[in-house]
Amino acid sequence: MSGVVPSVKPNERAASDASAPVGIFDSGLGGLSVLRAVRATLPRERLIYVADSLHAPYGERDDDFIVDRTMAIGAWLVGQGAKALVVACNTATAQSIALVRERLPIPLVGVEPGVKPAAAISATRVVGVLATAVTLRSARFQSLLERHAGDCRFICQPGHGLVQAVERCDTSSPALMALLESYLTPMLDANADTLVLGCTHYPFLDRAIRDIAGERLKIVDTSVAIARQLERLLDVHALKNSAEPSDALPRFCSTADGESQRQLAASLLQLDARVEHVDIPSRRTRLAEPHIV
Repeated sequence: MSGVVPSVKPNERAASDASAPVGIFDSGLGGLSVLRAVRATLPRERLIYVADSLHAPYGERDDDFIVDRTMAIGAWLVGQGAKALVVACNTATAQSIALVRERLPIPLVGVEPGVKPAAAISATRVVGVLATAVTLRSARFQSLLERHAGDCRFICQPGHGLVQAVERCDTSSPALMALLESYLTPMLDANADTLVLGCTHYPFLDRAIRDIAGERLKIVDTSVAIARQLERLLDVHALKNSAEPSDALPRFCSTADGESQRQLAASLLQLDARVEHVDIPSRRTRLAEPHIV
């Protein structure tokens, strides 16, 4: 990893007001599955959701880029008054959560594949994992396997193409179904009875997975566990909002045009909300910009 990751500016201090919003960030639209769980668990919290769709998917980026973007967006959310941050991206959590937690002045919740609960419920002791290649190769994921796999065999499959499908609101096309079947069939043939969804985009493929596997696979989605962890964190820091929020809908932001985010929020979350375009520069994206002489 190269370069210097900036800390938060001095005037971007932590919010101490319980009515301040919670920031939720993902490389794209997958974190909407976490937002859905947070809204159900903590209905009084104001939420700001940022999709870095201009630079998605993170699963195809190098580690330094992922840390750079996670830190920049986290700092931007602090500047917007966020009292806590949910890094609702497995890839960003795996590569950057320790450093970002150290540098941001607000409580953080990360996400990680549900290896421990999957090992606890598998009867056949064979578990499939769908995740990005970056997540699967990360030291954080390997540590999860070492600590919690026990006697389970974990079949780890990079979900190439699945994030892109969800980003374009494709959850059921023939091409998507064929791709998903190619990932699930080896797991089913190996007698897997449990599937870990190791990317927050993948819960939106739940119905497609059911169409292929029926009830042969128990699906482990950690979105609800993330929402409960956020609730515990807000309680510990006396930041849980007890009043009715003034904002009826989350504030949706995107570094891209936001149209796919608006469509997915409407179709899968039944939320008809405007998506605000935001520009969040960072060291790596500035370096990639063409220089005009």
